[in-house]
Amino acid sequence: MASAGWDRGQIYSTSVLPGERHINSRSELKSHYLEFIQNFRLGNSYVYRDQLQEHLMLKQYYLQVDMSHLINYNASLANNLTNSPAEHLPLFEAAVKESAKRILFATPGTVDESDVPDCQVTLTSDANVLQIRDLNSTFIGKLVRIPGIVIGASTLSSRATYVNIMCRSCRHTKMVPVSGGFSGITLPRVCDNQSEDRGKPSCPMDPYVIVHDKCSFVDSQVLKLQEAPDMVPVGDLPRHTILNADRWLTNRVVPGMRTVIMGIYSIYQNKAAKSTGAAAVRTPYIRVVGLQMDQHNGNRGRAVFTDTEEEEYIRMSRQPDLFETFASSIAPSIFGNKDIKKAITCLLFGGSKKVLPDGMRLRGDISVLLLGDPGTAKSQLLKFVEKVAPIAVYTSGKGSSAAGLTASVIRDPSTREFYLEGGAMVLADGGVVCIDEFDKMRDEDRVAIHEAMEQQTISIAKAGITTILNSRTSVLAAANPVFGRYDDMKSPGENIDFQTTILSRFDMIFIVKDEHNEARDISIAKHVLNVHMDRQIQDTAMGDIDLEKMKAYINYCKAKCAPRLTPEAAQKLSSHFVAIRKEVKESERETQVRSSIPITIRQLEAIIRISESLAKLTLSPIANEQHVEEAIRLFKYSTMDAVQSGGADGMTRNEVMAEVQTIEQEIQRRLPIGSQAPVVKIKNDFLQQGYSEAAIIRALGILGRREILQFRSQGKVVFRQAV
Repeated sequence: MASAGWDRGQIYSTSVLPGERHINSRSELKSHYLEFIQNFRLGNSYVYRDQLQEHLMLKQYYLQVDMSHLINYNASLANNLTNSPAEHLPLFEAAVKESAKRILFATPGTVDESDVPDCQVTLTSDANVLQIRDLNSTFIGKLVRIPGIVIGASTLSSRATYVNIMCRSCRHTKMVPVSGGFSGITLPRVCDNQSEDRGKPSCPMDPYVIVHDKCSFVDSQVLKLQEAPDMVPVGDLPRHTILNADRWLTNRVVPGMRTVIMGIYSIYQNKAAKSTGAAAVRTPYIRVVGLQMDQHNGNRGRAVFTDTEEEEYIRMSRQPDLFETFASSIAPSIFGNKDIKKAITCLLFGGSKKVLPDGMRLRGDISVLLLGDPGTAKSQLLKFVEKVAPIAVYTSGKGSSAAGLTASVIRDPSTREFYLEGGAMVLADGGVVCIDEFDKMRDEDRVAIHEAMEQQTISIAKAGITTILNSRTSVLAAANPVFGRYDDMKSPGENIDFQTTILSRFDMIFIVKDEHNEARDISIAKHVLNVHMDRQIQDTAMGDIDLEKMKAYINYCKAKCAPRLTPEAAQKLSSHFVAIRKEVKESERETQVRSSIPITIRQLEAIIRISESLAKLTLSPIANEQHVEEAIRLFKYSTMDAVQSGGADGMTRNEVMAEVQTIEQEIQRRLPIGSQAPVVKIKNDFLQQGYSEAAIIRALGILGRREILQFRSQGKVVFRQAV
């Protein structure tokens, strides 16, 4: 016997003949779900009954169900829910509504259905995740669990769940249920009312119109989910998929958030496919039934640590030489560069963010610039940081545009509305952006990250959208000097082709030179050969921290610790800063050249941040004088060294340049126009007069560039040209 179902407007069946038994009848399934909600308990607490009661009191009409609980309670029920969620979720929600009725009313039998609120069921699970690129047609209609980054979120729209339709001629009304997602609704072709009154003229075909005011609606939001950058195979574009979230799952995420989605893999007919007549082609989307924030969401989702993990991290923080151990664990296959590794350790932990009473924010993130010769493993360090930082985005300067780094405004093809899609700086909010080939970027693109580096926001005013996005990221940039290699004879200003505005935003600037030193070359060669021969490297054999532990420890320190300076440390820092300014001013007065790397209040804040990150590494609530001393040492080794980097062989750069100018004048005086001389003879003449070989080679090179001299016979002879 079949009759109209009262729960969702469908037909349900019940057994009439003896021996005929539909175990999976809708009412029976619903009673199983109701039994689960009412009776499931952990220890002495009825988990879902209590949760539902609490949510009803708060007027939050949803119930969050853990799939592992359902599997433990009734495995076949959980299996049915996983394989055909579209059929079973409405039954589950009907069971929740029934349970809500029992909680809210003393005599549930007499209560009208419309007085009980509709409750949504959201699911969470610890099942294995499935990558977006692995989704195929076999998963259609099934429950899937997918990780990724939300890159776009539309505004809220209203979607009808029940449509009120009315016949144009006889005014007969009825309610039609709408299935979820993007699928549309088909109106009945014939009026139901005409069969009853046979005397009246029949209603025409397609008589129904929708009465929008009387339909029932729920909130709906379209999200765009992209694969996390670390999950994309090399050489592949990151895939993305469309999500449809409704009711209590809307407005839960913003672009840049890492989430794990539980949803039903569904299909809908795209407008484009409809217009081209490809009737059988459907576009996939995911109907969200559960959202889990990733624990790495910076300050948005607090990470949860177990007691054993906490004990291990606290024990680790008490190691006396933790800073040294941690620094040597960064890219252990790269030889040396100890101070750069220490600076990167500081960058990974970061200082303390401060919000002043007037609402002004002071950043806690540390930015580092590695400027140096090719072949000094800068990119390898960047790649390692991308792996070890909890949130990281790696990008190369030439392939990045201003919109790709900050945010782009995109028009939604279906609604024709503009919406924002976050770029690298937004996606890495709360982490690190590694920018390689920083010097190859176009100037107008590099300007886009000025605001992101200091104010930690990105302001957008395009196509009628004016907004501010967060980009609380550290920047680790690698660049080559102007001439490809660092030229000792030139001032830092001539070697570094960046504007003062961007250089002052970096907390530490390292100049990495490929120096020719025989002892060092031998040890580097040994190290590289050992790595290539897969031998156990002595440096990394002992006391190393593995990647996953480093990642988790960084997360723990960031979540639990925000150190502040002690008064004594602050006093020491202020006197040191004044001394640095004085030193730079005097050197500028002597050389009559303004330093290209300025020492401003930003640099004082940089030393404060470095001190705080050193304290954070050992989970210390205060940054004391020892931390400040190490921070000053690091700062002196990096930025101050870059400001004052002078000439070679112990001479100051000014002396070298004076010598070069003297040699230039001598060569021009001795060689008449149109004559030529062997290079060896010129070199020997000047060497006998006590000039250095570096200065002679440099003078010849300068004259060659100015086209005063022309090199012939493979550079063995110079010819004096008329200029």
